[in-house]
Amino acid sequence: MNHLKLIIKREYLTKVKNKSFIIMTFLTPVIMVGVFSLVAYLASINNSTSKEIAILDESGYFSDQFENTENTTYTYLTNQTLEIAKTQSEEQELYGLLYIPKVNNLSELAEQVTFYSEDSPSLSVMNNVEDVIEKEVNILVLKNAGIDAASIQDMRVRVKAHQETYKGQETSELGSIMKLAFGGLAGYLLFMFIIIYGNMIMRSVIEEKTSRIIEVIISSVKPIKLLLGKIIGTSLAGVTQFLMWTILMGVLMTVVPLIFGIDANEMQTPQQQALMQAAGEGGIENGVAQFMMEANNLPLMNLVIMFLLFFIGGYLLYASLYAAIGAAVDSETDTQQFMLPILLPLMLAVYVGIFTVMDNPHGTVAQVFSFIPFTSPVVMLMRIPFGVPIWQQVLSVVILFATFIGTVWFAAKIYRVGILMYGKKASYKELLKWLKY
Repeated sequence: MNHLKLIIKREYLTKVKNKSFIIMTFLTPVIMVGVFSLVAYLASINNSTSKEIAILDESGYFSDQFENTENTTYTYLTNQTLEIAKTQSEEQELYGLLYIPKVNNLSELAEQVTFYSEDSPSLSVMNNVEDVIEKEVNILVLKNAGIDAASIQDMRVRVKAHQETYKGQETSELGSIMKLAFGGLAGYLLFMFIIIYGNMIMRSVIEEKTSRIIEVIISSVKPIKLLLGKIIGTSLAGVTQFLMWTILMGVLMTVVPLIFGIDANEMQTPQQQALMQAAGEGGIENGVAQFMMEANNLPLMNLVIMFLLFFIGGYLLYASLYAAIGAAVDSETDTQQFMLPILLPLMLAVYVGIFTVMDNPHGTVAQVFSFIPFTSPVVMLMRIPFGVPIWQQVLSVVILFATFIGTVWFAAKIYRVGILMYGKKASYKELLKWLKY
């Protein structure tokens, strides 16, 4: 066991003292925050660009319906033909020309309104234009039918269903969004951690094998201890780097916007802004109160504990496979043939999580994949926020760690033979032979 501690310590210190490791630890958060800040800056420039739209309204229904905004100016054209209006708009480099023809009845108007522009207009501009026209046309249709549109608007009743479990616990759409966000983030973090630091373990094994250092080490240490030491030591280095990234990015994301005056809201897409408005409908205080209520409803202790267990188990499982691949090849270019069987379950887990778990977290497919050890770390993490029985979580963890132990044994047999094999490209047939030694 002393050998294992020494190997873990050696692997950890070797990684954290490496110049490239130190540089990337501090440089990655700077690059990430720099990219976010650049996106926010470019978004602010894009949103501040003024758009001038000419309107040729031959119907006469929309003489004062279009109101100017901070970034959009509407100019009405009169006594002009469509061809002249198009020519003038193009020569003056206007954002676009909205043409509303004269029609015999309002039902024809929906099919004949045309927006002319140099390039395809933005979705937000078209949505605003269509909303204004649709609202006014509906009012006119009601008036022509002898119906008071204002009275109908006053009589409209908004229905918002109250959500509650059979046990009396209140839920809401915001709660479902929070559960989806936590599950998706947890699964994505594990996926990225496995890819980044699994490759680090594999490269470490290849480097020691090609430099023949491994021949000296293996003379006094059992292969399985060496394998576990490399996995655990590299994992601890990865956790250290990950924590440093989190801290540095948190500090930079707070400081940079204050220094350069960047508005973080500019980085939100229209869909995100609409979602925030929906979550806070009824006022900011109501939105905050609803957010706090849903946060309290989440099984936070269960989420944290299971996140750590599945995170550790899932990473160790895949890390042992990466180490076995590193021992089986002589260079990183030879690893491609063995990478697909590792990446496929990971990608399958992500797709199952996105297309199945988030739609029906307690369905048959979601449950089955949350017990398969190669997909359970991602799938189960996405299911847990929606309320998974404890026995299912425990059973999934037990299966995961039992599979990890079996995988380490499997990987150690490949590792024992592979680290001393040179000059011969390994194949799946060769790996099967090594398992029999």
